[in-house]
Amino acid sequence: MNASIAHLIQSVPPPQSAQPKDWRRVEEQMGTTLPTDYKQLVDTYGGGVFDDAIWLLEPWCPNEFYDLLTENEDRADILAQLWKLGEPKPAALEEDGNRVIAWALTENGDYLYWLARPEQDPDEWTVMVKEGRGPLWESHPMGCAQFIEAALLTGSARSEIFADYPLDEHQFRSSESFL
Repeated sequence: MNASIAHLIQSVPPPQSAQPKDWRRVEEQMGTTLPTDYKQLVDTYGGGVFDDAIWLLEPWCPNEFYDLLTENEDRADILAQLWKLGEPKPAALEEDGNRVIAWALTENGDYLYWLARPEQDPDEWTVMVKEGRGPLWESHPMGCAQFIEAALLTGSARSEIFADYPLDEHQFRSSESFL
């Protein structure tokens, strides 16, 4: 198991209700292999929110606003519209073939993405965070589980978007409790 996930489990107990996903089917629908730490995270916690801050998207979530597949259907078009309207595009996304894939979001409309490079192993993808109500993009050279740990548990991520973290106590609330 990923070290960041092991640390998360110690600090934020997962719900007993999480069920492993059919990742072959998910990746088939997504058209790409997904990072191992994300799959372990979802299999351990399911979809839900860490510290009322980061909503982990899960495949086939009954609430479409927190569904990995639904949230990624129009993301590329939405970002293309923002860039067409003059919002700056991150340099990493100017490179041929590079794209972002949403894996989490916040209540403020911020999106957490992987920077997916076509010739890079998904386990090497890094996290990019897009401010929901502005042009700010942050790049964090780490995977999603390590980012949750660094942004919410230790505060070592140095994020403007998650500047109010870490909190003294941590929690995870399953999407099931909001359905």
